[in-house]
Amino acid sequence: MITSFTGFSCQVILIALIILSSSFSCAVTTKTSTKARPFKKIYAFGDSFTDTGNTRSVSGPSGFGHVSNPPYGITFFHHSTNRYSDGRLMIDFVAQSLSLPFLPPYRYLKGNGAYGVNFAVAGSTAINHAFFVKNNLTLNITPESIQTQLLWFNKFLERKGCRGPASSSPECKAAFDDALFWVGEIGVNDYAYTIGSTVPNETIQKLAISSLTGFLEAILKKGAKYVVVQGLPTSGCLPLALTLTPEDDRDNLGCVKSVNNQTHIHNTIYQAKLQALRRQFPEALITYVDYWTAYHTVMENPGRYGFKEPLKACCGSGGPPYNFDVLATCGTPSASACKNPSQYINWDGVHLTEAMYKVLVNMFVNGTFSHPPFNELLDRKLRGG
Repeated sequence: MITSFTGFSCQVILIALIILSSSFSCAVTTKTSTKARPFKKIYAFGDSFTDTGNTRSVSGPSGFGHVSNPPYGITFFHHSTNRYSDGRLMIDFVAQSLSLPFLPPYRYLKGNGAYGVNFAVAGSTAINHAFFVKNNLTLNITPESIQTQLLWFNKFLERKGCRGPASSSPECKAAFDDALFWVGEIGVNDYAYTIGSTVPNETIQKLAISSLTGFLEAILKKGAKYVVVQGLPTSGCLPLALTLTPEDDRDNLGCVKSVNNQTHIHNTIYQAKLQALRRQFPEALITYVDYWTAYHTVMENPGRYGFKEPLKACCGSGGPPYNFDVLATCGTPSASACKNPSQYINWDGVHLTEAMYKVLVNMFVNGTFSHPPFNELLDRKLRGG
């Protein structure tokens, strides 16, 4: 991604980080089924693709859309819930598939988080924020990283009386029992922060994967037994990337070839690290969600999944071919939303529609795009393994 965007001004670079933008949060819950649940709670981590309301930034470069403004949330909630979509996210569909309520954001948690907590926050990086500050690559708008989320998780556990691993006390055992750990996509922001800089892709790749591996090792040592990990998506198919790159940098799908290649390599290395963690923690089950291949598969034949607009943003401005303008993004006065978001893969130029998230979750939960299969994880849990 760095080589593709080199030469753009700092303003465009920062505006390009639309993932960071948000305002005030609003927790949403659903009615819970009374049938037996394989998991009683979910702990979620990640960035804006998983964030259900942790971001709270009322400032930022001009041109950022505001996720607390309409038309965010129009499809399912009919008002903004500070989710970066027109409706539900992948983690929402996962919770519903497990007969659990939507996860409350940690920063606005009310109650004891009996059904789980969402620690994901938009703009998060895998690499510690200090790295970007040291290299003068950020305006400190969102200083959170995956390590921040680990600190939040530890504080949450301490409030429940747990200060050690799952086996150290009844309080810790209760916090970890029947818990699914969902580690959503995180790493796209790391590459985005370094657009136009002299920091090599390889450095970001090495540091990001090392940080994520360290995070996973930390929660596994604490007692996480069932862990789902998402890889990076085909971010070269996002209108943001398509708008900011030369037209000769395209693959057979019409997406940005260099960016998709970059994320594919990142995922390949990441999976090798996960395999090492499986050997280190044989009592745990770590499922890898192949976000890249699933997204790519939909892009190969979007009509098969009900999509008519694979590359154009539903909410934005600027018209064809991508309906994306970094100075007038979704949530700003000059932007507008399409009439049928369900026909679009992309919602605001960076994030996906509820319809796309629903398709992807089905591919992960019921299909062949998770390794080992998600059903195997559920079967092992129900067997008490």
